[in-house]
Amino acid sequence: MVLSDNDIRQALTAGDIVLEPCPPLERIRGASLDLCLGNSFRLLSRQDTSHIDLWLSRDELRKTIERVMGEEIVLEHDNAFYLHPGELALGVTQESVTLPPDMCGLLNGRSSLARLGLMVHATAHVIDPGWSGRIVLEFFNCGRLPLGLKPGMAICALMFARLSSAALHPYGARADAKYQNQKSAVASMLSMER
Repeated sequence: MVLSDNDIRQALTAGDIVLEPCPPLERIRGASLDLCLGNSFRLLSRQDTSHIDLWLSRDELRKTIERVMGEEIVLEHDNAFYLHPGELALGVTQESVTLPPDMCGLLNGRSSLARLGLMVHATAHVIDPGWSGRIVLEFFNCGRLPLGLKPGMAICALMFARLSSAALHPYGARADAKYQNQKSAVASMLSMER
């Protein structure tokens, strides 16, 4: 069941959902909570790499991903990150989110930004039960003009859904929880199963 605005308020007050920093209650909508953009970014660059072979060895794949994702870009106060048409970049929410084992999050873009061409997640819109950390956003500009993204702006909405029972293997308790407690726009840690 998706939590209503009243349920979200109660879950925040009870500590079932933890957000740091805790947003003002005005950011709670009918069935979601607006999150803001942080100041950490990574841009998928178009360097001398012609492709990413997803079946490389784990070490070679990580080296390729690090090369094409580039260094972390940390913006100072009041600066903007410009996402050009056709570019893919990673960003991060300002808030760190912690979910209990019986709840998941559903990340959605904001309609007003989508109407300008901004997609905030390529595919990763489910935040697993037991998750803790900032949420990395997969930005894509499918519009025709560059978009200036400024830290602190409302960037996405997070819905919360109560599970029928607590997860047996919540994200933070799994051995493969490679993104748990992330604080910045962490590049892909893909390692294909062999």
